[in-house]
Amino acid sequence: MNCKFNKLILLLGLSLSAAAAIAQTPKGIAELSVYTGANREQMLVDGAKKEGGLTLYTSQQLADTNPIIEAFEKKYGLKVTVWRASPDAVVPRVVNEARSHHYAFDVAETEGQALEALQREQQLVAVKSPVIKTLIPQALRPHGEWIATRLLMFSLAYNTNQIKKADLPKTWDDLANPKWKGKLGIEAKDDEWFSSMMQQMGEDKGLPLFRKIVATNGLSVRRGHSLLTNLVASGEVPMALTVYNARVQQLKEKGAPIDWFVLQPALAQINGAGVSRYAPHPYSAMLFFDFLLREGQEISSKRDVISVSKAYPSPLADFPFKVIDPAKVIDEGQKWTQVYQELTNSALR
Repeated sequence: MNCKFNKLILLLGLSLSAAAAIAQTPKGIAELSVYTGANREQMLVDGAKKEGGLTLYTSQQLADTNPIIEAFEKKYGLKVTVWRASPDAVVPRVVNEARSHHYAFDVAETEGQALEALQREQQLVAVKSPVIKTLIPQALRPHGEWIATRLLMFSLAYNTNQIKKADLPKTWDDLANPKWKGKLGIEAKDDEWFSSMMQQMGEDKGLPLFRKIVATNGLSVRRGHSLLTNLVASGEVPMALTVYNARVQQLKEKGAPIDWFVLQPALAQINGAGVSRYAPHPYSAMLFFDFLLREGQEISSKRDVISVSKAYPSPLADFPFKVIDPAKVIDEGQKWTQVYQELTNSALR
């Protein structure tokens, strides 16, 4: 994702900044968001009981979201109403709501670039949660108006029936070897990964390398990380260059002939959560926000989702990685979106 969020706002004819200028942060939400007293949780629970629940906008797979929601509802007796869509759809929905002054969502849990766009348009509020001190540094944003809830590690995946572990590439340069002809797949919309990869490799080296990989071996271009992962498991795509390690691990543990590995530079996408500046259920929203950063981390880690809590072990501990900066992707991504599209389009010829 990159400047497309800004484009969507312009296409709708009203920037969120204009809407934000009309309505200031409600005083009650502003005070509640910074409260750090010893009775904070009980105060949130008492207020949430009067509200009855909250509305969550999310792009996470429901298989990973539902266990967290069910645990929250069981613990507090509150109802979570879920609207799920792609990150591309979350931003324009909020734009439409801001334009009509109808604020429906309480918490958004989605891709970092989408949250960064919402933050820039003054739709999120910084919550001074006491749970923040338990999180890894990479989970925190300078403005504090949203916080990472999970890391999605970009990894390569391979079908273990078709490719031996001993034959795996050791560097990205190895993928230009003709032995990989017709065996490689990539996700169609991973321009943010590509942009960050070029920053890490250096454009002078990285761009010619990937052009050589495409020219020599081609790429099977598929839309959707889950789809691409499933195609590796089925053997239709022997090796994928950009999938998330958690989904691969889940399939592997179910017996599928698939495994994952990383090449340096290694990159991780951050997804996170933010509380609406105009949340209709602010007590419930902040209670759920804390829950995501506390109990939610344990639940996610058991599903092989990489936690941002210091309390749970991560497969990322064994090698260095860089977190993709969503702000930089939005600011500098337009060029690399075009280059990535040209690259993947050339693979289709």
